[in-house]
Amino acid sequence: MLGPVIGEILPLTLAISISPLTIVAVILMLLSPNARRTGPGFLIGWTLGITTPVVAFVLLAGTLPSSGDSDGPNIPRAIAQFVLAILLLLVAVKQWRGRPTLGEEPALPKWMSAIDSFTFGRALGLGILLSAPRPKNLLIAASAGVIIAGADLSVGDGAIAVAVFVCCAISTVLVPVIAFFVASKRLIGPLEAFHQWLARENVTITTVLLTVIGVLMLGKGIGSL
Repeated sequence: MLGPVIGEILPLTLAISISPLTIVAVILMLLSPNARRTGPGFLIGWTLGITTPVVAFVLLAGTLPSSGDSDGPNIPRAIAQFVLAILLLLVAVKQWRGRPTLGEEPALPKWMSAIDSFTFGRALGLGILLSAPRPKNLLIAASAGVIIAGADLSVGDGAIAVAVFVCCAISTVLVPVIAFFVASKRLIGPLEAFHQWLARENVTITTVLLTVIGVLMLGKGIGSL
């Protein structure tokens, strides 16, 4: 059924949507002189970079052999879920070990200083680069693909599940871009303060989210046995 599947994939979207680095990037673009071009460009690139791997993993996970007894163990799916859980937890550990020391300012990517000169095309390209190739996002997309494909949904319901996943995953980029076009002047102060806080807490937020999603996927693997 579609409802339980959406209930399972919604928590996964948090690890993508609450991505401090991405939110900082879109905030800086919305504070730049070319905001009306770079904001939508980044949103389109981000959406493409999230949608493509999710669809690919749904199709790939659909090729996994299913259990003959719907109530029995599904070993291939359990193995896939355990592998994803371990990888997510390993990425979480790597993130935490790379955190700045107490009192040290977090290092931000050098491309952030060039955002004021970004064009629509460069913003679109950055949106794709910050979404599709990142290990964290690929692992989350793979996890969602395993869940959606494993539910034996119809094509229409599967498409709805993917659409819900993508909409939730891009929400933290979509909402600021829309809000900027509605009330740009009132957002400047809050956006600047929020971006500074996210830059400081990037590692902590990402580590917590990856750990939670990894544990959830571990539970899914146990449930498949």
